[in-house]
Amino acid sequence: MGSTLAKIVEIEAEMTQTQKNKATAHHLGLLKARLAKLRRELITPKGAGGGGPGEGFDPGRSRLH
Repeated sequence: MGSTLAKIVEIEAEMTQTQKNKATAHHLGLLKARLAKLRRELITPKGAGGGGPGEGFDPGRSRLH
């Protein structure tokens, strides 16, 4: 988790140093996306996947004629 926090700080520093204009808008957008991904990763860490087989809703077949 420490490396994730370091990456967040690094990206935020780069965003503050980058001049805001039309030429840099795309780069800033990419940085914002990367920042959002890292923050999401902090909130919900990897490996927290869904349930395994056998869990979930299985309604079966309906017999309407």
